[in-house]
Amino acid sequence: MTSDLVGLDHVQVAAPPGCEHAARRFYGDLLGLEEVPKPPLLAARGGVWFRAGGHELHVGVADPFTAATKAHPALLVGSIAGLDALAARLAAGGVDVSWGDPEEIPGITRFHVHDPWGNRVELVARG
Repeated sequence: MTSDLVGLDHVQVAAPPGCEHAARRFYGDLLGLEEVPKPPLLAARGGVWFRAGGHELHVGVADPFTAATKAHPALLVGSIAGLDALAARLAAGGVDVSWGDPEEIPGITRFHVHDPWGNRVELVARG
């Protein structure tokens, strides 16, 4: 069986109503993702879209909201030095950084954080 799938377009995390300011601070300012304008019909629903490389992360409004504490996006950082710098920036911004055991996944250095609403986010670097 063949598939016409060519890759991942975006992943969405949920957030409560009124999340936009906190989403821009966490995903935009602290993580450094570029904000992408939402189409007008979707913008009326709230939330914020971001881009990293050729992929997007959408913060969508869910009411009622429940945080994803296990399921998570994993964002790839270009180098271990970049990962270390990002961890320092997040920590300076008041975000708890939890480093993974380097022996769990050979060749991967990673840490987890939680966004302002408790969703788990993983940051990884290869090498």
